[in-house]
Parts: sequence; structure tokens; C-alpha cells
Amino acid sequence: MESRNKTQISEFLLLGLSEEPALQPLIFGLFLFMYLITVIGNLLIILATISDPHLHTPMYFFLSNLSCVDVCFMSTTIPKMLWNIQTQSKVITYEGCIVQVYFYLLFAALDDFLLTVMAYDRYVAICQPLHYTVIMNPRLCGLLVLLSWIVSALFPLLHSLTVLQLSFCSDLEIHHFFCEITWLIRLACSDPFLNNMMVYFGSVILGGVPLAGILYSYSKIVSSICGISSAQGQYKAFSTCASHLSVVSLFYCSALGVYLSFTATHSSHTSAIVSVMYTVVTPMMNPFIYSLRNKDIKRALKRFFGMGMFVKGPFALGLKNCP
Repeated sequence: MESRNKTQISEFLLLGLSEEPALQPLIFGLFLFMYLITVIGNLLIILATISDPHLHTPMYFFLSNLSCVDVCFMSTTIPKMLWNIQTQSKVITYEGCIVQVYFYLLFAALDDFLLTVMAYDRYVAICQPLHYTVIMNPRLCGLLVLLSWIVSALFPLLHSLTVLQLSFCSDLEIHHFFCEITWLIRLACSDPFLNNMMVYFGSVILGGVPLAGILYSYSKIVSSICGISSAQGQYKAFSTCASHLSVVSLFYCSALGVYLSFTATHSSHTSAIVSVMYTVVTPMMNPFIYSLRNKDIKRALKRFFGMGMFVKGPFALGLKNCP
């Protein structure tokens, strides 16, 4: 088996969610709709935070970065899936597969670290409100995002380099709608011990460490909220964390679902369907969670579209007096 030279591998076959021809138009339409909703929703959040000076704060700076990452995260997998359905092709090149693995892991890890940074931001805002502007200064915010990018880029690079060392046999079918790293390890003819160790180590570093930071931040937040005497004050403090807590819960619950489906079932079809929750539904829901529960975002979008459509109307004049 080792005689098979890995450089001879030119392509893999992505079998997708279903091989039934009758379901392909439905899958195409559904995923195209979810992709467009995700892109438009996240771009609107970025637009709102850029256009409204009231949203030039650390919390919305991190939120706009998260929205950008969500768009990129979904764009690593869904456009290729839609293209394959449209062209009735299952092929992805070897190089394209490695690139997809890298960027998928990059943006997944970056999502995780940004959620951790946002938890720290909420911790400072609630537990040390008088020092918030001093602690969360623009320099620190920029450094936190930069550090998240560096760490997130390093581990996927190591993953990709170890995958390049694998040799593959004649079975090149990936029972998924994108190049999932565990599937590449399954298809390998060579010893995947180093790759498996990288997956376990990466899961601890990129998953466990950020989760520990989030849990620590929220333990301090809950303790601080419990110390507030009035119920109205407790509600106001908790409401500032509600959207972030919802996104964190959705992110980690869907990731846990993918892990459990992969370890507990032998059905590749089930694992692929469950992963849709993590790769598609979570990025799509984030804009809804932050906009529907956030008056600042809704007000910023109303101002932007109001100024764009009614520049000379009384509505635009009224916007100038808004706080």
C-alpha cells in the first residue's frame, strides 16, 4: 500500500448529502437560500457597525469581525457544493481539497476565539464597568483580534502539512459535502497516527481552551450579577450578554452534535447531515440573534437605509436629532 505515491492523487469525489437525483434541486435551492441569507445578514451587521458612530465600541468591533468570519466560514464549503450540484459533478481537486481543509479549520477556530474574546469583553463591561474604557482600549482590541488570527492560522497550517504527507489508495470517495479532515484520514493508506494526534491536540487547544475561557468569564459575570441588589439592574446586566450567550450555546451545541454523531454512529450520511447545523445553520442564525435582540443594531440599520432612501425627506431630518 505504501507503493502508492501520494503525488498521483489528482482529485477526490464529494458524494454530498444525498446521491438521489430527485433531491438535488431541493438541496441546491435550500442551501443557496441559506447561503444568501447568511451573507446578506452578516454584511448588514458589518454595514451597521461601520456606518453608525454609536456602534464604534469594542463589543461591536468584535461582532463585525465575527460576522466577517461567518461569511468566510460558510463560503469555504457551500459555493463548491452548489457548483457541484449545478454541474452534476462530484469532483474536487487534491489541491482544492487541501485548501478547503485549511480555510475551514481556520475560520472555525477563529469563530471560537472571537467568541472567547467577546466573553472577555462582557466580563470587563459587567464586572469592571468603571475601568471598561481604559481596559478595552483600541490597542488591546486590535491585539486580541490579531492574536486570534495568528493562533487560528497556525494550527490549520500544521493540519494541512500533515495531510500532505498521507498516501491514498483507490477509494477516493468522501461521504460529505466538503473535504472534512477526518474523512481524509479515513481514506489514507499510510499510517495516520500523527494526523489523529493533531486532530485530538487541536480539538483541545482550539476547542477546550476557548471554552474554558468563556466558562470562566461567565462564572464571574453570574457572580457579579447576583451581587446586584435590584431585579431591574440584574436584568439589564444580563440582557447585555443574552445575544452572545445564545450564539455561544448554538456554536458549542452544534459542534458537540457533530462530534457525537461522528463517534456514536457508523452512518456517514447521518454525520454529514448533522454537520450542516455547525457549518451552515450557526453562521446563518448569528445575524438574527444579534439583530432581533439588539436595539442598537436595528436603529443603526434604520438610520442607514433611511438616509439612503430619504436624504431630502423629513425622516432624514429627524435622524439628525437621534441620540
